[in-house]
Amino acid sequence: MDTPTPARSLSENDVLEAAARLVGAFSRTDTEEYFAAFAPDATFVFHTEPARLESRAEYEALWAFWLTEGWSVSACESTDAHVQVYGPSAVFSHTVLTTAGTPGATATTRERETIVFVRSGDRILAVHEHLSPVPDPGFSLEPADAGAAESADAAVTPVVVVA
Repeated sequence: MDTPTPARSLSENDVLEAAARLVGAFSRTDTEEYFAAFAPDATFVFHTEPARLESRAEYEALWAFWLTEGWSVSACESTDAHVQVYGPSAVFSHTVLTTAGTPGATATTRERETIVFVRSGDRILAVHEHLSPVPDPGFSLEPADAGAAESADAAVTPVVVVA
């Protein structure tokens, strides 16, 4: 019985190159090259979709529908790249500024994206992609008058209940 050979570790450069190919194909609306970057069982979480896409084929069907509507990407810029390598897998995150849409109805979006890559033989494939909107610059979870609330809380004696 043959012992399986462990997968070679990825390097940061491997991941950056794989991400650049994927983003480049997306920016050209190059369907074949774009989907070749994903494993068949890849999953996708997009804030614009009501549910997780459970496979590359499911995403390809959605993409094909968009194309029939005249959709395409006219620009996609990746910034703030960050790579975390975990042996033969890695997490790549970045910010993307994308201009896409149908003729006469394009929009530019700024989103954060995380892509999980794995080494599969000699290839590096994406197995999960998560896209979320970048919050407005003024967004904060802190209340507008957080300083006043902290001052008011300082005068309150905490109560601890032990059951």
